[in-house]
Amino acid sequence: MTRTSGNIHIGISGWRYKGWRGTFYPEDLKQAAELRYASGLMQTIEINGTHYSLQSIDSWQHWYADTPPGFVFSVKGARYLTHLLRFRDETATVACANFFAQGVLALKDKLGPILWQFPPSLRFDAAHMERFLSLLPRDTEAALALARQHDARVKRPYLQIDRKRKLRHAVEVRHDSFVDPAFVKLLRRYKAALVVSDSTEPWPQFEDLSADFVYMRLHGTETKYSDEYSDAALERWANRIETWSRGEQPADARLAAPALQPPRARTRDVPFTVTWRLTPPAGNDQRSYTRPASTYGKQSCSTSSSSDAGAPCRFTYSGDATSTRRLFSASGSAT
Repeated sequence: MTRTSGNIHIGISGWRYKGWRGTFYPEDLKQAAELRYASGLMQTIEINGTHYSLQSIDSWQHWYADTPPGFVFSVKGARYLTHLLRFRDETATVACANFFAQGVLALKDKLGPILWQFPPSLRFDAAHMERFLSLLPRDTEAALALARQHDARVKRPYLQIDRKRKLRHAVEVRHDSFVDPAFVKLLRRYKAALVVSDSTEPWPQFEDLSADFVYMRLHGTETKYSDEYSDAALERWANRIETWSRGEQPADARLAAPALQPPRARTRDVPFTVTWRLTPPAGNDQRSYTRPASTYGKQSCSTSSSSDAGAPCRFTYSGDATSTRRLFSASGSAT
């Protein structure tokens, strides 16, 4: 049977937050069991710690073991590369090698898109951006070859793969100069996805299709990382996700390169990550919220003014394209 839509992976950014205790996580759940619990309720989680530092191979192997079959991680690229070196320095190759040598490849079949987020201060420079894109490995064999160039910063390198797998890269930009057809052309040349990012910050939001998947991040609709999307807003995003998953482009898409035809695709996968925190209701208002549906059915939780700020509140969830309108209005983390 011919597929009519791509895979839609819905999840959160990070999973370890103090305010989630007693709201999303049961009070008596051990911290070491949080990932296992969260991964039973959603399809994907974005690993953020990799943005700030190298992680131990033990962590990578635990993450793989603590998640169910079919689960997908997205991994946030090192800020040392994107914010400090900015891929301009000759040491960028070694830094990129360190990133892949730390244990990324230990995720095997659970390794999803690698997210490369650039700072608001970085302007578009075609030569620098092409240097960056050309450095990124396109499959696990190329990543392994790159990882072998690591230096002593990686104490226990992981230098093996189970088999050759395609790697996906997504690029999130935060300067208006990237709203440029030349940038879109570069992304398409290297088959990297543009991150569709929704935020109250003055970051550019454009939706040019450049790969066989769309990476989407919601940062908040009124206050960055700390407010809830309305049903109407989620309906709008759900419609867009369904359109992308069919390999199509929304008719009202905001484009940097409207004259360029998007790459042809019968379907497109859509990793969808929410990255905002919710503040519990003020006063004595006690409200019940629905968590994501899991294989064990729906669960509910409640929160009140006595809960920690940043606690996750309302979730509704579905993993298939035809019922994406029940996307969760959820909680993530500041990224």
